[in-house]
Amino acid sequence: MGSFGEDLRLERLARGIALEDITGVTKICQRHLIALEQDNFRSLPGGILTKGIVRGYVSSIGLDPADWIERFVSESGPDGKQSAESDAWTEFASNVGRTRILKQEANDLRVRWVAAAVLMSAVSVAAFVTLRYWGVKAGWWSTLLPLHPVVVKAQSVSISLFRCILL
Repeated sequence: MGSFGEDLRLERLARGIALEDITGVTKICQRHLIALEQDNFRSLPGGILTKGIVRGYVSSIGLDPADWIERFVSESGPDGKQSAESDAWTEFASNVGRTRILKQEANDLRVRWVAAAVLMSAVSVAAFVTLRYWGVKAGWWSTLLPLHPVVVKAQSVSISLFRCILL
């Protein structure tokens, strides 16, 4: 028993059927049929389409589709590609996916830290404004920090100026 494609080609030749006849009946492109006979599974569309190509080819030459599809899947791998060649691509794709996930997690962590800093700033400003409001209202805010003599004199001048304007 040879490879899948070789056995398929031998079955077709034993029945005396040309590839053009299979193409005419199944409407499957002849290059896909040749790729199937040469075990070149990478040039096939893949997935369920490849199984459909195998099913159409096998049915058109009078073989049992279930057995041949099962054999095709076992020889080509579950995704319709050659397993040895697709292992490298599978590993590459998983590494790309892993890298994207790590970048996304790093961005999420960065956003969380920025949000925490903004929240802490907002809480600090709100606490200061609230404390100042209640301190001014209760009258103890001006006694909280000692004032410089120049500031005290400027305040007394502005208060006396304000009183003059009102009177």
